[in-house]
Amino acid sequence: MRMRTGGPAMAAPEQSLRRRKVGNAGAEPGSPPGPGPGCDPTGYSAHLRAGTFWLTRIVLLRALAFIYFVAFLVAFHQNKQLIGDRGLLPCRTYLKNVQQYFRGPVSWDAVSYAPTVLWLLDWSHMDSNLDALALLGLGVSSFVLVTGCANIVLMATLWVLYMSLVNVGQIWYSFGWESQLLETGFLGIFLCPLWTLSRLPTGTPPSQIVLWGFRWLIFRIMLGAGLIKIRGDRCWRDLTCMDFHYEVLTRVDTGPVTLISVHRRSLGQQGEDQTQPVPNPVAYFLHQSPWWVHRFETLSNHFLELVVPFFIFLGRRMCILHGVLQILFQVVLIISGNLSFLNWLTMVPSMACFDDATLGFLFPSGPGGLKDRVLKLQEEAARGARPPLRYGCMVRRAVHVALGILVAWLSVPVVINLLSPTQVMNTSFNPLRIVNTYGAFGSITKERTEVILQGTASPNASTPDAVWEDYEFKCKPGDPGRRPCLISPYHHRLDWLMWFAAFQTYEHNEWIIHLAGRLLANDATAVSLLALNPFEDRAPPRWVRGEHYRYKFSRPGGQHAAAGKWWVRKRIGPYFPPLSLRDLEDYFRSREWPYPELE
Repeated sequence: MRMRTGGPAMAAPEQSLRRRKVGNAGAEPGSPPGPGPGCDPTGYSAHLRAGTFWLTRIVLLRALAFIYFVAFLVAFHQNKQLIGDRGLLPCRTYLKNVQQYFRGPVSWDAVSYAPTVLWLLDWSHMDSNLDALALLGLGVSSFVLVTGCANIVLMATLWVLYMSLVNVGQIWYSFGWESQLLETGFLGIFLCPLWTLSRLPTGTPPSQIVLWGFRWLIFRIMLGAGLIKIRGDRCWRDLTCMDFHYEVLTRVDTGPVTLISVHRRSLGQQGEDQTQPVPNPVAYFLHQSPWWVHRFETLSNHFLELVVPFFIFLGRRMCILHGVLQILFQVVLIISGNLSFLNWLTMVPSMACFDDATLGFLFPSGPGGLKDRVLKLQEEAARGARPPLRYGCMVRRAVHVALGILVAWLSVPVVINLLSPTQVMNTSFNPLRIVNTYGAFGSITKERTEVILQGTASPNASTPDAVWEDYEFKCKPGDPGRRPCLISPYHHRLDWLMWFAAFQTYEHNEWIIHLAGRLLANDATAVSLLALNPFEDRAPPRWVRGEHYRYKFSRPGGQHAAAGKWWVRKRIGPYFPPLSLRDLEDYFRSREWPYPELE
């Protein structure tokens, strides 16, 4: 019996076979079949093979550029008030002290102690210098964020600019995430080609050494945070720390801050070891959770910080799982508290756990798109089509090997510190802060205290009828009826330092007396750091004092909450006595601070 090849019985199979051939055109043996005509075009990401990191680099660079943008935005808005010509701790005075310490003009010792491009600039206009650094950083980071393109020159520029600010920022830049941003940014330099500005610079694939540098960074961040908890406060071991986390804070007792200690001991050691210096509205409600919820939170924290980091070394799938869990963990922390850009920054090195096949869903499909171009690069590599090895590629590989050796060498004291029962956290072992030690929330206090600044127009501060009016800060607790703010990833530096001052005395924080003097003059620069100046459009106060209060969240359904109060506060006593502008004249002169002039 002869079969008719043109009959309807064979038409469908032949047509189907033709479609399969078209759909698999150009596919390598063993690759998954292409999508059929009716498939969702987003399924195009299934073509991407595991093991390449072209799209990973774009995501990493954009995420890092976003953090840089926020950091330079904070610098532009606050540096003049904090370290400028009329700042609370002028950086010009700091640089002069460094010069005096090393007994001479600008020397290599001084520069290596505080690396900053400000050594090369005119100090008579420090406000302009600080603004120029911040604006340049904003411009470069905006370009990388929008385009996804970067080269070594641009990323090195961002790193040098921010390092220049951190190294003169003194206590205002003493938080652990400043060093973390510098280390992350340093690794970001080596992700890119030297000059080329392209999202897919085909001649310079992302280096595995650099990607492992990012993974090593997130490993140390999380493990360091977990170990410092287990070795620190007992409440982490008996699972009760989260009972206090949202309302109260971690305390680290520190002595007076000296010129040397500010630089060598990143006060993030003082400055990041806390829980909620600036709580947000979600923290209020999370604090009211049942005890078993807090126990689960603490156990989950230990799992994510002590167990999950080792997933990085257990193959691709476990590494991806690590990245997903850590990013979700940071998202939860962002929702529950105002920890500046710390949690956003911690997500950046976790991106190195994902390859192109994992991140393909973030990019649109279609011919000529990024995924299409990456697929072609993968196909060329699978066919063994490699470009000839050029001199520049050999130099680049040598640089990456040198980077790996440098990171390994600088990691030795970091690893020793991790293994030490006397582990310290948020410390830099080199002035460039290339490899640092991290940690967070080592101990928890059981009560929250705040310093409240008050002013009065009364000529006599000691009379019972003197009316004292509160200054309100941008975000820190003050008026019990004011709703907690939600500002992450932005960072109000003064608000954070006011919290640290509450655990010390004003003698340990001379800047708070400087702030009081500025308020006595209604100084516009200082007042711009506040949310409410009760003497705005009025004569300046005659006296300013600091009062010490204990704060607790109000209980939902209680009388304070019914009255619209988020906080319940009780006065502890005076923090510093009433001061007049005349009282502070010698104090200002001895510290070479510009004497406030009445507005």
